[in-house]
Amino acid sequence: MLLLASQSPRRRALLARLGLPFEVVDVTVPEQREPGEAAAEYVRRVAREKAGAGLLAVAAAADAVVLGADTEVVLDGEVFGKPRDDADAARMLRRLSGRTHDVISSVALVSAGREAWATVITEVTFDALDAATIAAYVASGEPRGKAGAYAIQGGAELFVSRMAGSHSGVVGLPLQQTAALLRGFGLEPRPFAAHDGA
Repeated sequence: MLLLASQSPRRRALLARLGLPFEVVDVTVPEQREPGEAAAEYVRRVAREKAGAGLLAVAAAADAVVLGADTEVVLDGEVFGKPRDDADAARMLRRLSGRTHDVISSVALVSAGREAWATVITEVTFDALDAATIAAYVASGEPRGKAGAYAIQGGAELFVSRMAGSHSGVVGLPLQQTAALLRGFGLEPRPFAAHDGA
């Protein structure tokens, strides 16, 4: 039994691409960086805590494998979480404009007595964004609820001049690393199953 400890529609869609049946379990984990905690350690810890909370939610069922994930945008050591409001989204986009930032995505799998995880860092470079572009993007509503105030799978794809790393990791779940972790738990992804015989 594979469980996804996330309500993110983007993570659900990405995990579905691996062709494994799964259910979603709702968890609430504080996403608060500890003093002195490195950005990658923070993202890894939150992913592990989400997976652990998911396992607790199903009373550590013997056959449960729970997947937790977290993705954050980092520039100059600052973790850009989800914007508080539209003004905060505009502030983040102004900071990212014309710069290269890191997107850190971590995925953790836990089951009764077992845990594994992987972290991927992707470099993303934005073109310079003028005030009108930022205002129009913020007004679209897309930055709301997105780490770093943008969705690379949406309109913000037009801002990206260069990317080095995992596109799916930037969206919210690094698929190559997730598939490798699942295999380690005896779950074989079947991403092409829907196309069998086509």
